[in-house]
Amino acid sequence: MAEATVLRLHGGDAAAPYREVPNNIEAEQALLGAMLVNNDAYYIVHDYLKPDHFHEPLHREIYAKTSEMIRMGKIANPVTIKTFLAAQDRVGDITVAQYLARLAAEATTIINANDYGRAIYDLAIRRNLIRIGEDMVNVAFDAPVDMEPKNQIEEAERQLFALAETGRYDGGFQPFTEALTLAVQMATAAKDRDGGLSGISTGLARMDKQMGGLQRSDLIILAGRPAMGKTSLVTNIAFNIASAYEAAEQADGSVTAKNGGVVGFFSLEMSSEQLATRIMSEQTEISSSKIRRGTINDQELVKLIACSEMMQRLPLYIDQTGGISIAQLAARARRLKRQRGLDVMVIDYVQLMQGSGKTSGNRVQEITEITTGLKALAKELNVPIIALSQLSRQVESRDDKRPQLSDLRESGSIEQDADVVLFVYREEYYLQSKEPKFGTQEHLNWQTEMNEARGKAEVIVAKQRHGPTGTVPLAFQAEYTRFTDLAEDAFLPERFE
Repeated sequence: MAEATVLRLHGGDAAAPYREVPNNIEAEQALLGAMLVNNDAYYIVHDYLKPDHFHEPLHREIYAKTSEMIRMGKIANPVTIKTFLAAQDRVGDITVAQYLARLAAEATTIINANDYGRAIYDLAIRRNLIRIGEDMVNVAFDAPVDMEPKNQIEEAERQLFALAETGRYDGGFQPFTEALTLAVQMATAAKDRDGGLSGISTGLARMDKQMGGLQRSDLIILAGRPAMGKTSLVTNIAFNIASAYEAAEQADGSVTAKNGGVVGFFSLEMSSEQLATRIMSEQTEISSSKIRRGTINDQELVKLIACSEMMQRLPLYIDQTGGISIAQLAARARRLKRQRGLDVMVIDYVQLMQGSGKTSGNRVQEITEITTGLKALAKELNVPIIALSQLSRQVESRDDKRPQLSDLRESGSIEQDADVVLFVYREEYYLQSKEPKFGTQEHLNWQTEMNEARGKAEVIVAKQRHGPTGTVPLAFQAEYTRFTDLAEDAFLPERFE
Protein backbone atom coordinates (compact mmCIF):
# COMPACT_ATOMS: atom_id res chain seq x y z
CA MET A 1 0.00 0.00 0.00
CA ALA A 2 2.83 2.39 0.86
CA GLU A 3 4.38 1.98 -2.57
CA ALA A 4 1.13 3.00 -4.26
CA THR A 5 1.24 6.47 -2.71
CA VAL A 6 4.83 7.27 -3.76
CA LEU A 7 4.97 10.13 -6.28
CA ARG A 8 7.24 9.44 -9.26
CA LEU A 9 8.79 12.77 -10.14
CA HIS A 10 11.02 11.44 -12.96
CA GLY A 11 9.03 9.47 -15.50
CA GLY A 12 7.01 6.33 -14.86
CA ASP A 13 3.37 5.50 -15.47
CA ALA A 14 2.07 6.08 -11.94
CA ALA A 15 -0.03 9.22 -11.76
CA ALA A 16 -0.08 11.34 -8.66
CA PRO A 17 -3.09 10.35 -6.50
CA TYR A 18 -5.98 12.81 -6.29
CA ARG A 19 -6.07 14.51 -2.91
CA GLU A 20 -9.32 16.01 -1.65
CA VAL A 21 -9.07 19.20 0.36
CA PRO A 22 -9.56 18.71 4.13
CA ASN A 23 -13.22 18.59 5.12
CA ASN A 24 -15.60 16.71 7.40
CA ILE A 25 -19.10 16.55 5.98
CA GLU A 26 -20.26 14.38 8.89
CA ALA A 27 -19.21 17.03 11.45
CA GLU A 28 -21.06 19.69 9.44
CA GLN A 29 -24.19 17.51 9.36
CA ALA A 30 -23.97 16.76 13.07
CA LEU A 31 -23.64 20.44 14.04
CA LEU A 32 -26.47 21.57 11.77
CA GLY A 33 -28.68 18.78 13.09
CA ALA A 34 -27.93 19.80 16.69
CA MET A 35 -28.82 23.44 15.87
CA LEU A 36 -32.09 22.46 14.20
CA VAL A 37 -33.11 20.38 17.22
CA ASN A 38 -31.87 22.82 19.88
CA ASN A 39 -31.25 26.42 18.78
CA ASP A 40 -28.99 27.00 21.80
CA ALA A 41 -26.28 25.08 19.92
CA TYR A 42 -25.86 28.16 17.72
CA TYR A 43 -24.76 30.31 20.67
CA ILE A 44 -21.98 27.83 21.49
CA VAL A 45 -20.26 28.34 18.11
CA HIS A 46 -21.48 31.69 16.74
CA ASP A 47 -18.50 33.67 18.09
CA TYR A 48 -16.03 32.03 15.70
CA LEU A 49 -17.95 29.97 13.13
CA LYS A 50 -19.16 31.69 9.94
CA PRO A 51 -21.04 30.26 6.93
CA ASP A 52 -17.86 30.37 4.81
CA HIS A 53 -16.19 27.86 7.13
CA PHE A 54 -18.50 25.08 5.86
CA HIS A 55 -17.15 23.07 2.95
CA GLU A 56 -20.49 21.99 1.48
CA PRO A 57 -22.30 24.94 -0.23
CA LEU A 58 -25.74 23.70 0.92
CA HIS A 59 -24.48 23.54 4.51
CA ARG A 60 -23.29 27.14 4.24
CA GLU A 61 -26.77 28.18 3.16
CA ILE A 62 -28.49 26.19 5.91
CA TYR A 63 -26.16 27.61 8.59
CA ALA A 64 -26.62 31.20 7.33
CA LYS A 65 -30.44 30.95 7.31
CA THR A 66 -30.56 29.15 10.65
CA SER A 67 -28.26 31.74 12.24
CA GLU A 68 -30.33 34.61 10.85
CA MET A 69 -33.58 33.23 12.24
CA ILE A 70 -32.11 32.49 15.67
CA ARG A 71 -30.65 36.03 15.92
CA MET A 72 -34.12 37.39 15.10
CA GLY A 73 -35.53 35.45 18.05
CA LYS A 74 -37.47 32.97 15.87
CA ILE A 75 -37.51 29.19 16.08
CA ALA A 76 -35.27 27.54 13.49
CA ASN A 77 -36.20 23.94 12.66
CA PRO A 78 -36.67 21.87 9.47
CA VAL A 79 -40.21 23.19 9.02
CA THR A 80 -39.43 26.91 9.38
CA ILE A 81 -36.11 26.80 7.51
CA LYS A 82 -37.26 24.97 4.39
CA THR A 83 -39.32 27.92 3.17
CA PHE A 84 -36.09 29.94 2.78
CA LEU A 85 -34.31 27.24 0.79
CA ALA A 86 -34.92 25.62 -2.59
CA ALA A 87 -36.78 22.84 -0.81
CA GLN A 88 -37.53 20.81 -3.94
CA ASP A 89 -33.89 20.70 -5.11
CA ARG A 90 -32.32 17.27 -4.88
CA VAL A 91 -29.60 16.11 -2.49
CA GLY A 92 -28.77 12.74 -3.99
CA ASP A 93 -32.07 10.86 -4.10
CA ILE A 94 -33.94 13.10 -1.59
CA THR A 95 -35.18 16.71 -1.58
CA VAL A 96 -33.64 19.53 0.50
CA ALA A 97 -36.74 19.47 2.75
CA GLN A 98 -36.25 15.73 3.40
CA TYR A 99 -32.52 16.34 3.96
CA LEU A 100 -33.30 18.93 6.68
CA ALA A 101 -35.63 16.45 8.39
CA ARG A 102 -32.91 13.77 8.25
CA LEU A 103 -30.32 16.15 9.75
CA ALA A 104 -32.62 16.81 12.70
CA ALA A 105 -33.59 13.15 13.09
CA GLU A 106 -29.96 11.99 13.24
CA ALA A 107 -28.77 14.88 15.43
CA THR A 108 -26.52 14.13 18.36
CA THR A 109 -26.47 15.89 21.71
CA ILE A 110 -25.78 19.63 21.95
CA ILE A 111 -22.87 18.86 24.31
CA ASN A 112 -20.68 18.02 21.29
CA ALA A 113 -21.58 21.19 19.36
CA ASN A 114 -18.36 23.04 20.24
CA ASP A 115 -16.21 20.06 19.23
CA TYR A 116 -17.94 19.87 15.85
CA GLY A 117 -17.70 23.64 15.41
CA ARG A 118 -13.97 23.66 16.16
CA ALA A 119 -13.38 20.79 13.74
CA ILE A 120 -15.22 22.65 10.96
CA TYR A 121 -13.34 25.89 11.71
CA ASP A 122 -9.90 24.22 11.80
CA LEU A 123 -10.52 22.42 8.50
CA ALA A 124 -11.59 25.72 6.89
CA ILE A 125 -8.31 27.29 8.02
CA ARG A 126 -6.38 24.38 6.52
CA ARG A 127 -8.24 24.78 3.20
CA ASN A 128 -7.33 28.47 3.14
CA LEU A 129 -3.71 27.63 3.93
CA ILE A 130 -3.70 25.26 0.96
CA ARG A 131 -5.16 28.02 -1.25
CA ILE A 132 -2.51 30.51 -0.11
CA GLY A 133 0.22 27.90 -0.67
CA GLU A 134 -1.04 27.18 -4.17
CA ASP A 135 -1.06 30.90 -4.95
CA MET A 136 2.53 31.21 -3.68
CA VAL A 137 3.69 28.32 -5.88
CA ASN A 138 1.88 29.59 -8.97
CA VAL A 139 3.17 33.15 -8.58
CA ALA A 140 6.72 31.90 -7.93
CA PHE A 141 6.62 29.84 -11.13
CA ASP A 142 5.05 32.53 -13.32
CA ALA A 143 6.32 35.74 -11.70
CA PRO A 144 6.98 38.59 -14.15
CA VAL A 145 10.55 39.84 -14.53
CA ASP A 146 9.92 43.07 -12.62
CA MET A 147 8.43 41.34 -9.55
CA GLU A 148 10.98 40.97 -6.77
CA PRO A 149 10.79 37.87 -4.53
CA LYS A 150 10.53 40.06 -1.41
CA ASN A 151 7.26 41.47 -2.77
CA GLN A 152 5.83 37.97 -2.98
CA ILE A 153 7.02 37.27 0.58
CA GLU A 154 5.29 40.41 1.85
CA GLU A 155 2.06 39.52 0.03
CA ALA A 156 2.12 35.96 1.40
CA GLU A 157 2.76 37.35 4.88
CA ARG A 158 -0.20 39.72 4.50
CA GLN A 159 -2.53 36.90 3.50
CA LEU A 160 -1.31 34.65 6.31
CA PHE A 161 -1.73 37.46 8.83
CA ALA A 162 -5.28 38.16 7.64
CA LEU A 163 -6.08 34.44 7.82
CA ALA A 164 -4.70 34.18 11.36
CA GLU A 165 -6.66 37.26 12.48
CA THR A 166 -10.05 36.60 10.93
CA GLY A 167 -10.20 33.00 9.81
CA ARG A 168 -10.29 33.99 6.14
CA TYR A 169 -8.48 36.44 3.93
CA ASP A 170 -10.86 36.93 1.02
CA GLY A 171 -12.66 39.95 2.44
CA GLY A 172 -15.93 40.86 0.72
CA PHE A 173 -19.25 42.04 2.13
CA GLN A 174 -20.34 41.41 5.68
CA PRO A 175 -23.88 41.65 7.09
CA PHE A 176 -24.69 45.01 8.67
CA THR A 177 -25.65 43.14 11.85
CA GLU A 178 -21.94 42.35 12.38
CA ALA A 179 -21.05 46.05 12.10
CA LEU A 180 -23.78 46.91 14.62
CA THR A 181 -22.47 44.28 17.03
CA LEU A 182 -18.97 45.79 16.79
CA ALA A 183 -20.38 49.27 17.46
CA VAL A 184 -22.15 48.04 20.61
CA GLN A 185 -18.98 46.26 21.75
CA MET A 186 -17.01 49.50 21.29
CA ALA A 187 -19.55 51.43 23.40
CA THR A 188 -19.41 48.74 26.12
CA ALA A 189 -15.60 48.84 26.16
CA ALA A 190 -15.68 52.63 26.42
CA LYS A 191 -18.00 52.38 29.41
CA ASP A 192 -15.61 49.99 31.18
CA ARG A 193 -12.40 51.82 30.23
CA ASP A 194 -10.81 54.42 32.50
CA GLY A 195 -12.04 57.88 31.54
CA GLY A 196 -15.00 56.51 29.57
CA LEU A 197 -13.24 56.90 26.21
CA SER A 198 -14.22 55.04 23.07
CA GLY A 199 -10.56 55.13 21.96
CA ILE A 200 -7.17 54.66 23.58
CA SER A 201 -6.23 57.43 26.00
CA THR A 202 -3.28 59.64 25.04
CA GLY A 203 -2.59 60.41 28.70
CA LEU A 204 -3.45 64.07 28.00
CA ALA A 205 -6.93 64.77 29.38
CA ARG A 206 -7.79 67.74 27.15
CA MET A 207 -6.76 65.94 23.97
CA ASP A 208 -8.80 62.91 25.00
CA LYS A 209 -11.82 65.13 25.66
CA GLN A 210 -11.52 66.70 22.19
CA MET A 211 -10.92 63.41 20.33
CA GLY A 212 -12.45 60.71 22.53
CA GLY A 213 -9.04 59.04 22.58
CA LEU A 214 -7.23 57.44 19.62
CA GLN A 215 -9.81 55.54 17.58
CA ARG A 216 -8.96 52.14 16.11
CA SER A 217 -8.35 52.02 12.33
CA ASP A 218 -7.78 55.81 12.24
CA LEU A 219 -4.87 57.43 10.43
CA ILE A 220 -3.85 60.41 12.58
CA ILE A 221 -1.48 62.93 11.00
CA LEU A 222 0.49 65.03 13.51
CA ALA A 223 2.20 67.88 11.68
CA GLY A 224 4.22 70.97 12.49
CA ARG A 225 7.24 73.04 11.54
CA PRO A 226 10.69 72.02 12.86
CA ALA A 227 11.24 72.74 16.60
CA MET A 228 7.50 72.81 17.35
CA GLY A 229 7.76 69.57 19.34
CA LYS A 230 6.09 66.96 17.09
CA THR A 231 8.40 64.14 18.12
CA SER A 232 8.28 65.21 21.77
CA LEU A 233 4.48 65.11 21.77
CA VAL A 234 4.28 61.73 20.08
CA THR A 235 6.90 60.18 22.40
CA ASN A 236 4.92 61.54 25.36
CA ILE A 237 1.77 59.90 24.00
CA ALA A 238 3.56 56.62 23.19
CA PHE A 239 5.01 56.42 26.70
CA ASN A 240 1.66 57.28 28.33
CA ILE A 241 -0.11 54.52 26.38
CA ALA A 242 2.57 51.88 27.05
CA SER A 243 2.83 52.74 30.78
CA ALA A 244 -0.97 52.53 31.18
CA TYR A 245 -1.13 49.07 29.56
CA GLU A 246 -3.47 46.73 31.37
CA ALA A 247 -4.21 43.37 29.79
CA ALA A 248 -7.59 41.64 29.86
CA GLU A 249 -8.04 37.97 28.93
CA GLN A 250 -10.89 37.15 26.58
CA ALA A 251 -13.18 34.12 26.67
CA ASP A 252 -11.23 32.44 23.86
CA GLY A 253 -7.93 32.81 25.75
CA SER A 254 -6.61 35.75 23.74
CA VAL A 255 -5.38 38.91 25.47
CA THR A 256 -6.49 42.45 24.67
CA ALA A 257 -5.74 45.82 26.22
CA LYS A 258 -8.31 47.01 28.75
CA ASN A 259 -6.38 50.25 29.26
CA GLY A 260 -3.32 51.62 27.46
CA GLY A 261 -1.80 49.38 24.84
CA VAL A 262 1.20 47.86 23.07
CA VAL A 263 3.00 50.51 21.01
CA GLY A 264 5.09 50.01 17.86
CA PHE A 265 7.31 53.04 17.19
CA PHE A 266 8.94 53.40 13.76
CA SER A 267 11.67 56.01 14.29
CA LEU A 268 13.00 56.88 10.83
CA GLU A 269 14.75 60.05 11.98
CA MET A 270 16.23 59.33 15.42
CA SER A 271 18.05 56.25 16.68
CA SER A 272 16.51 54.12 19.41
CA GLU A 273 19.12 55.46 21.88
CA GLN A 274 18.13 59.07 21.13
CA LEU A 275 14.48 58.19 21.54
CA ALA A 276 15.14 56.44 24.86
CA THR A 277 17.14 59.46 26.06
CA ARG A 278 14.21 61.75 25.27
CA ILE A 279 11.73 59.59 27.15
CA MET A 280 14.03 59.25 30.19
CA SER A 281 14.51 63.03 30.21
CA GLU A 282 10.73 63.52 30.19
CA GLN A 283 10.17 61.09 33.05
CA THR A 284 13.11 61.96 35.31
CA GLU A 285 13.07 65.73 34.68
CA ILE A 286 16.79 65.63 33.88
CA SER A 287 17.76 67.73 30.87
CA SER A 288 18.49 65.57 27.81
CA SER A 289 21.54 67.76 27.09
CA LYS A 290 22.92 66.89 30.55
CA ILE A 291 22.31 63.20 29.88
CA ARG A 292 24.14 63.38 26.52
CA ARG A 293 27.09 65.32 27.94
CA GLY A 294 27.32 63.14 31.03
CA THR A 295 27.16 66.13 33.41
CA ILE A 296 24.84 64.43 35.87
CA ASN A 297 25.41 63.82 39.57
CA ASP A 298 25.06 60.55 41.46
CA GLN A 299 21.50 61.25 42.53
CA GLU A 300 20.44 61.92 38.94
CA LEU A 301 22.21 58.74 37.79
CA VAL A 302 20.19 56.72 40.32
CA LYS A 303 16.98 58.26 38.93
CA LEU A 304 18.03 57.39 35.37
CA ILE A 305 18.79 53.77 36.27
CA ALA A 306 15.47 53.42 38.10
CA CYS A 307 13.65 54.92 35.10
CA SER A 308 15.40 52.59 32.65
CA GLU A 309 14.45 49.55 34.77
CA MET A 310 10.82 50.67 34.75
CA MET A 311 10.87 51.33 31.00
CA GLN A 312 12.22 47.84 30.25
CA ARG A 313 8.89 46.42 31.39
CA LEU A 314 6.83 48.64 29.07
CA PRO A 315 5.25 47.17 25.89
CA LEU A 316 7.00 49.80 23.72
CA TYR A 317 8.86 48.46 20.68
CA ILE A 318 11.12 50.60 18.48
CA ASP A 319 12.18 50.04 14.86
CA GLN A 320 14.92 52.50 13.84
CA THR A 321 15.27 51.48 10.18
CA GLY A 322 15.80 54.60 8.05
CA GLY A 323 14.08 55.00 4.69
CA ILE A 324 11.76 52.05 5.24
CA SER A 325 9.22 51.31 2.50
CA ILE A 326 5.49 51.10 3.13
CA ALA A 327 5.55 47.36 2.26
CA GLN A 328 8.39 46.65 4.74
CA LEU A 329 6.69 48.68 7.44
CA ALA A 330 3.41 46.80 6.93
CA ALA A 331 5.16 43.42 7.09
CA ARG A 332 6.97 44.32 10.33
CA ALA A 333 3.81 45.72 11.90
CA ARG A 334 1.91 42.51 11.12
CA ARG A 335 4.74 40.47 12.60
CA LEU A 336 4.75 42.57 15.78
CA LYS A 337 0.98 42.19 16.19
CA ARG A 338 1.22 38.41 15.84
CA GLN A 339 4.20 38.03 18.17
CA ARG A 340 3.71 40.71 20.84
CA GLY A 341 0.38 42.37 20.14
CA LEU A 342 -0.14 45.87 18.76
CA ASP A 343 -2.59 48.58 19.82
CA VAL A 344 -0.99 51.82 18.54
CA MET A 345 1.53 52.55 15.78
CA VAL A 346 3.72 55.65 15.53
CA ILE A 347 5.72 56.72 12.46
CA ASP A 348 8.29 59.52 12.70
CA TYR A 349 7.95 60.74 9.98
CA VAL A 350 6.08 60.24 6.66
CA GLN A 351 8.48 62.19 4.41
CA LEU A 352 11.34 59.82 5.35
CA MET A 353 9.44 56.77 4.08
CA GLN A 354 9.76 55.29 0.61
CA GLY A 355 7.11 54.04 -1.80
CA SER A 356 7.23 50.88 -3.87
CA GLY A 357 9.63 52.42 -6.40
CA LYS A 358 7.02 52.45 -9.17
CA THR A 359 6.52 56.19 -8.71
CA SER A 360 10.21 57.12 -8.47
CA GLY A 361 10.90 60.70 -9.42
CA ASN A 362 7.40 61.87 -8.55
CA ARG A 363 7.41 62.66 -4.84
CA VAL A 364 3.75 63.72 -4.73
CA GLN A 365 2.62 60.35 -6.12
CA GLU A 366 4.99 58.56 -3.75
CA ILE A 367 3.55 60.34 -0.69
CA THR A 368 0.06 59.55 -1.98
CA GLU A 369 0.98 55.86 -2.18
CA ILE A 370 2.42 55.97 1.36
CA THR A 371 -0.56 57.69 3.02
CA THR A 372 -3.05 55.45 1.17
CA GLY A 373 -1.04 52.42 2.33
CA LEU A 374 -0.96 53.66 5.94
CA LYS A 375 -4.74 54.13 6.00
CA ALA A 376 -5.26 50.64 4.57
CA LEU A 377 -2.84 49.23 7.16
CA ALA A 378 -4.68 51.00 10.01
CA LYS A 379 -7.91 49.31 8.90
CA GLU A 380 -6.25 45.93 8.37
CA LEU A 381 -4.57 45.86 11.80
CA ASN A 382 -7.49 47.69 13.45
CA VAL A 383 -5.14 50.05 15.30
CA PRO A 384 -4.71 53.84 15.27
CA ILE A 385 -1.62 54.97 13.35
CA ILE A 386 -0.05 58.30 14.33
CA ALA A 387 2.12 59.51 11.46
CA LEU A 388 4.22 62.65 11.79
CA SER A 389 4.52 65.02 8.85
CA GLN A 390 6.50 68.13 7.97
CA LEU A 391 4.83 71.37 6.92
CA SER A 392 5.83 73.55 3.98
CA ARG A 393 7.80 76.77 4.49
CA GLN A 394 4.87 78.94 3.44
CA VAL A 395 3.87 79.00 7.12
CA GLU A 396 6.88 81.24 7.84
CA SER A 397 5.77 83.86 5.31
CA ARG A 398 2.48 84.62 7.12
CA ASP A 399 2.01 86.97 10.04
CA ASP A 400 -0.11 84.35 11.84
CA LYS A 401 2.15 81.31 11.93
CA ARG A 402 -0.60 78.91 13.03
CA PRO A 403 -0.64 76.01 10.51
CA GLN A 404 -3.50 75.31 8.14
CA LEU A 405 -4.47 72.19 6.19
CA SER A 406 -3.09 73.76 3.00
CA ASP A 407 0.37 73.79 4.63
CA LEU A 408 0.67 69.97 4.60
CA ARG A 409 3.75 69.26 2.56
CA GLU A 410 4.04 67.51 -0.81
CA SER A 411 0.58 66.03 -1.19
CA GLY A 412 -3.09 66.77 -0.70
CA SER A 413 -3.52 63.04 -0.12
CA ILE A 414 -2.22 63.49 3.44
CA GLU A 415 -5.26 65.61 4.25
CA GLN A 416 -7.54 63.37 2.19
CA ASP A 417 -6.48 60.00 3.65
CA ALA A 418 -6.18 61.15 7.27
CA ASP A 419 -9.10 60.69 9.66
CA VAL A 420 -7.58 63.24 12.04
CA VAL A 421 -5.10 66.05 11.32
CA LEU A 422 -3.34 67.68 14.29
CA PHE A 423 -0.95 70.63 14.22
CA VAL A 424 1.53 71.48 16.97
CA TYR A 425 2.10 75.21 17.44
CA ARG A 426 4.18 77.13 20.00
CA GLU A 427 3.91 80.91 19.94
CA GLU A 428 6.91 81.12 22.29
CA TYR A 429 9.26 79.79 19.59
CA TYR A 430 8.40 82.59 17.15
CA LEU A 431 8.38 85.35 19.77
CA GLN A 432 11.94 84.47 20.88
CA SER A 433 13.33 85.59 17.52
CA LYS A 434 11.47 88.92 17.56
CA GLU A 435 12.98 90.51 20.69
CA PRO A 436 13.05 94.35 20.24
CA LYS A 437 15.72 96.63 21.66
CA PHE A 438 15.91 96.46 25.43
CA GLY A 439 14.36 99.39 27.33
CA THR A 440 11.87 100.38 24.65
CA GLN A 441 8.08 100.23 24.93
CA GLU A 442 8.13 97.55 22.25
CA HIS A 443 10.37 95.44 24.48
CA LEU A 444 7.96 95.81 27.39
CA ASN A 445 5.08 94.72 25.17
CA TRP A 446 7.18 91.83 23.87
CA GLN A 447 8.06 90.81 27.44
CA THR A 448 4.35 90.72 28.32
CA GLU A 449 3.63 88.52 25.30
CA MET A 450 6.56 86.22 26.15
CA ASN A 451 5.36 85.81 29.73
CA GLU A 452 1.93 84.88 28.42
CA ALA A 453 3.28 82.40 25.84
CA ARG A 454 6.11 80.88 27.88
CA GLY A 455 5.69 77.17 28.58
CA LYS A 456 2.52 76.90 26.52
CA ALA A 457 1.67 75.03 23.33
CA GLU A 458 -1.37 74.45 21.17
CA VAL A 459 -2.53 71.27 19.46
CA ILE A 460 -4.85 72.39 16.67
CA VAL A 461 -7.38 69.74 15.64
CA ALA A 462 -7.79 70.88 12.03
CA LYS A 463 -9.70 67.83 10.81
CA GLN A 464 -11.61 65.08 12.59
CA ARG A 465 -14.02 62.73 10.82
CA HIS A 466 -15.95 61.77 13.95
CA GLY A 467 -15.66 64.81 16.18
CA PRO A 468 -15.28 68.60 16.40
CA THR A 469 -12.29 70.63 15.35
CA GLY A 470 -10.72 73.13 17.73
CA THR A 471 -7.61 73.99 19.73
CA VAL A 472 -6.28 72.10 22.74
CA PRO A 473 -3.99 74.12 25.06
CA LEU A 474 -1.08 72.19 26.58
CA ALA A 475 1.90 72.95 28.78
CA PHE A 476 5.38 72.41 27.29
CA GLN A 477 8.59 72.06 29.31
CA ALA A 478 11.29 72.61 26.69
CA GLU A 479 14.13 71.48 28.96
CA TYR A 480 12.61 68.01 29.30
CA THR A 481 10.75 68.02 25.93
CA ARG A 482 7.57 67.18 27.82
CA PHE A 483 3.94 68.02 27.08
CA THR A 484 1.41 67.94 29.92
CA ASP A 485 -2.10 69.19 30.56
CA LEU A 486 -2.25 72.91 31.18
CA ALA A 487 -3.68 73.74 34.58
CA GLU A 488 -6.95 75.65 34.33
CA ASP A 489 -7.21 78.99 36.13
CA ALA A 490 -10.02 77.65 38.31
CA PHE A 491 -7.68 75.02 39.75
CA LEU A 492 -4.65 77.27 40.31
CA PRO A 493 -3.80 78.25 43.90
CA GLU A 494 -5.01 81.67 45.04
CA ARG A 495 -2.58 84.44 44.15
CA PHE A 496 -1.60 87.34 46.41
CA GLU A 497 -0.10 90.26 44.55
